[in-house]
Amino acid sequence: MTYDPARVGNSVVAYQGAPAAFSHQALRELFPQAVPLPCPTFDEALSAIKDGRADYGVIPIENTLAGRVADIHQLLPGANLYIVGEYFLRIRHQLLAPRGATLAGLKTVHSHQMALAQCRKFWLEHHLTPVVHDDTAGAARDVATWNDPTVAAIASSLAADIYGLDTVAANIEDAAHNTTRFIILSRERDDPPPGAPTITTFVFRVRNVPAALYKAMGGFATNGINMTKLESYQIGGSFTATQFYADIEGHPADRSVRLAFEELAFFSTDVKILGSYPAHPFRKREGGV
Repeated sequence: MTYDPARVGNSVVAYQGAPAAFSHQALRELFPQAVPLPCPTFDEALSAIKDGRADYGVIPIENTLAGRVADIHQLLPGANLYIVGEYFLRIRHQLLAPRGATLAGLKTVHSHQMALAQCRKFWLEHHLTPVVHDDTAGAARDVATWNDPTVAAIASSLAADIYGLDTVAANIEDAAHNTTRFIILSRERDDPPPGAPTITTFVFRVRNVPAALYKAMGGFATNGINMTKLESYQIGGSFTATQFYADIEGHPADRSVRLAFEELAFFSTDVKILGSYPAHPFRKREGGV
């Protein structure tokens, strides 16, 4: 059965972070009726899916400004979970403060270092002192607890609702394209039907022969397969042990994809499909499938 967000219903869905993290916001938009399960780490979130405490997980994998989420690329190959969907969340940072606080009265702003970096123009312009916090949602929670009208947080709009804060300034991020791609993880593989716009994600290692990567990728080019992502990272504590992560447009049942994977197998090892799933409509807006 093909994964369908509408059928998730009141299933338990794990995410990494505190309530009101951007992962929580993505989960709410995807699965309005689901029971959110906050987890302190990515390891814990993946474990919750594996051991049945959660039915699905909503996990960030890359951001248009920050790039890939390195922990996930390292954890996914050995997690024995499958990607069954994706979601793109436009990241909109809000300046939140206790009820009645004003922008003119603020002195410091707390948030995750990435959120502070993504709103640098705003806090410089308004002469606010940035304070690095573990995460955006935790910063909002602490600002609500302190109830100091001179202290603010940069966090999601959901954080304002959950922690009872005022939005002193909305959408203060520097870049309008700031978007995070999330993947939906499940214990069971759930490929969409052939013919639908599909993304297939896989990992592999190349054999120790000259031009192995070039030759391994050749099958995708000659078979007309669009590769939307190819990244490498070291594994096993070695500079010579490299694993590659790739996304392609296409379904494993497509003849062209099957031929490309056959050629890949000649020049690589440990090929593992992490999932085939419906391409999100965001990709079409960006000129993709």
